[in-house]
Amino acid sequence: METIGWVLAALAGLLHVYIFVLEALRFDDPGTRAVFRIEPEHADAVRPWAWNQGWYNLFLAVGALAGAGFGLADHHGTSVPLVVLACGSMTAAALVLVLTDRRMQRSALLQGTIPTLALLALALG
Repeated sequence: METIGWVLAALAGLLHVYIFVLEALRFDDPGTRAVFRIEPEHADAVRPWAWNQGWYNLFLAVGALAGAGFGLADHHGTSVPLVVLACGSMTAAALVLVLTDRRMQRSALLQGTIPTLALLALALG
């Protein structure tokens, strides 16, 4: 079960790298803005926030990926805190998203399910 937790943490990290790409690198794409429900007339105001949020997601991804790597290498003193912090933050952010705007339920499920499952697998392992 532990190995499943490390793999899920790595997948959560990869997903958050993708979210970084959307928020920080592809924000000006109309399809990307539609995903985040940003109207074109609000893009200039939201762009700096999206840029910052993208980097935030990348840093969480690095923590999850590093933690998973250390976990798979049996360095649990380093891996567990990294994965708990990164995946716990991802899960909490997903909860905040859905509690703030119920229309974002699908996005919250996408961003929060894998890290939550990683934490559960590690807790059970």
